[in-house]
Amino acid sequence: MANILVVEDERPISDLITMNLKLVGHTYSKAYRGPDVFDILEHEKPDLILLDVMLPELNGFEVMQRIAHLQIPVILITAKNSLADRIKGFELGADDYIMKPFEILELLARINVVLRRSEKSTSSFICDTVEVRYLERQVLVDQTPVDLTVREFELLEVLIRNRNIALSREKLLQLAWGYDFAGDSRTVDVHIRQLRKKLGWEDRIKTVFKLGYRLEVQV
Repeated sequence: MANILVVEDERPISDLITMNLKLVGHTYSKAYRGPDVFDILEHEKPDLILLDVMLPELNGFEVMQRIAHLQIPVILITAKNSLADRIKGFELGADDYIMKPFEILELLARINVVLRRSEKSTSSFICDTVEVRYLERQVLVDQTPVDLTVREFELLEVLIRNRNIALSREKLLQLAWGYDFAGDSRTVDVHIRQLRKKLGWEDRIKTVFKLGYRLEVQV
């Protein structure tokens, strides 16, 4: 997965973000003030920066101007619902922009999109005898290709990228099928059963309170 620098002066929000980054397998560093970013970047180059706009001493826009030459993907986080601010952020090179308050699953989804775009995210996932190759959209069990449908692969990728987080059927449909899906949410159950059977993961994909699913993996 990726190494992510979280620059957020509100410590409860910072803790919430980093806790969920860890749950899905990312590593992270924290900064609470604008100048702290430069100290961290002297020692490491993260794959992505989550950057709050309203920071003490130096705001997010000023930080972006000073680190633009490093070409690190940035997702701006702000409580200000201003079109001018969003345009300014994109003009400075931001890859995405998310408003507070936000759902953590939306933030994780946006992170995945930016990482895929920058090709900094891990290109494969291995768990026991199963290997998932994202770029090739291929799954191997004991080095033997497994035939998954397009929907099964998309559902599997969502479960892996959000592993250890409980996802309701409705949320899985949104993330894997798209917001325009108009079918029965129980179709998720059918695809989950097929994935369990094809991958031998009867003990990996857990049903959570009979409402949704999560993929349990030690990370």
